[in-house]
Amino acid sequence: MRETANQFVHAGWDVTVVTIAQDSWELDSGIDLTLLEQVDPGVKVVELPLSREDLETDIRLFDEERALSPGKWVTELRKRQAEAFPEASFGEWRETLEQAALDIHRERPADLLLASCVPYVNLAAAWKLWEEARVPYAVDFRDGWSIDVIDGTEAFSKDSELGRWEQKILDHAVSLWVVNDPIAEHYRARYPDFADRVRVVRNGYDADSSPGRPHRPDLDAGLVFGYLGTVNFTATHLETVLAAWRAAREREPLLTRARFEVRGHIGNGAGRGATRHAEILKEAASDGVHFGGPASKAELAEIYSRWDAMVLILIGGRYVTSGKVYEYMATGLPIVSAHVAEHDASNVLRGHPLWTGAVGLDVEALTDAFVRAARMTVDTSDEVHAEAMAHADQYTRESLMTVAVRELIDRLAADDSERIGVRGTSALHEKSIVTGGSAS
Repeated sequence: MRETANQFVHAGWDVTVVTIAQDSWELDSGIDLTLLEQVDPGVKVVELPLSREDLETDIRLFDEERALSPGKWVTELRKRQAEAFPEASFGEWRETLEQAALDIHRERPADLLLASCVPYVNLAAAWKLWEEARVPYAVDFRDGWSIDVIDGTEAFSKDSELGRWEQKILDHAVSLWVVNDPIAEHYRARYPDFADRVRVVRNGYDADSSPGRPHRPDLDAGLVFGYLGTVNFTATHLETVLAAWRAAREREPLLTRARFEVRGHIGNGAGRGATRHAEILKEAASDGVHFGGPASKAELAEIYSRWDAMVLILIGGRYVTSGKVYEYMATGLPIVSAHVAEHDASNVLRGHPLWTGAVGLDVEALTDAFVRAARMTVDTSDEVHAEAMAHADQYTRESLMTVAVRELIDRLAADDSERIGVRGTSALHEKSIVTGGSAS
C-alpha cells in the first residue's frame, strides 16, 4: 500500500490514505514504524479512531457483562458487527469508514477510491462514495474474498450475503487486483463478464531490503540459516521443519555447528508470543535454533547479509504466494522451501538457480533440501549469484506497482472517456485519489 500511494503521487495525483490509528495497529498485529519513512511527503494520512474491542486486554476497561461472561460478550459483539456488515471483528467500522470517505470527498472531490482488503468492510466505504457521488473505485483484494486460499475452496456462495456484496462491488469496479494467477482464474471464472478487469498485481520486494552482493559464508563461525516472517503456520508444521533441520545437522558436516535463526511475530492480538510455537523454538535451542523476535524494515538488508541460506516456511497451496518469497529470492542466497509442493511460491521460484526445489513437507525430503542448501552456500559462484539476482530483479515492488498504477489510471481514463467522451489520461493526472485500506 505504501508503494501504491507513492506511485500515484509520482503520476501526479493528490493522495489521501485512510487507515486506523497506530495504537490500534499495535493492538492487533504490531506495527513497523520504519515503513513510514519512505511514504512520499505528499501523501496525506487520515487515521480513524477505530480499534477491535475484542483485543482489549485491560480488564479495568471491561464492563460487567464482559468481565463475568466473556464468551457471551464476544457472541453478542459478533452479532452486532454482522448487523452492520457481514464481517467478524470489523463490521461495526462501516459507518465510520463511510463517513470518512464522504467527508474527504466533500473537502476535495475525489476521482478514484482504491479499497484495499482486508478488512472487507472497506468495500462499504467504496460503495457509499459510489452511491452518493458516483466516484469510481477499484478493489485490491490481494488474496481474494470468495476463495479460501488456504484450503483452495469457495469461501462463500454467490447467493449468500457475502456473495451478494462481492457481486455488487465487482459489478461496478474499475478494476480488481489480486496477488497471483490462480486467484485471478477464480475470479475470471466466477464473474466472466468482469474477467478483463481482473489484474494480477504481485507483492514483489523493496530493493533496499536486499543485500545485493555475493555472499561468502564464514565456515569457522558456522553456517546460519534464517527464516524471517510471521509465524502463522501450525505447530506441527514447525515441528516438521525442525525435525528435518536436526537430521540434516547430524548428516552433513557443514551443518554440525550451524544455527537456524527465526525472526518475526508469533501470533497476534493478546496471544502474540504466547503460543506453542514459542515453546517449540525454545525446546530446539540445543539444535542451534534461536528466536530473535520481530525485525523492522530498516534492519532487513543487514539481517539477510548475516545469513547464509533462507528457509521459506509457508501455509496454503496453489492459491497462496506470500510476500516473503520475493524478498528471499533477492537475498541471492540458497532457499529451502518448507511448504506443500503445489504452492504458488513454487511457480515464482521456478528457474531460481539457488532453490532446492519443492519437496513438500516430508521430513526426509526436507532433510535432503537442507543438506543441498548447505552445499550451495560454499559452491555458489559469482556468476550463479548474478543469475539468482536477475531472477529476483523482475519482481521489484517499485517496478510492479509503477505498471499496475499506470494501467489503473489508463483504465479509469478509458472508462471516463466512454462515459462523457472528452476527458483523457492527462486530465486525470491532476485529480485526487482516496486510498482506503489496511496500510501499515
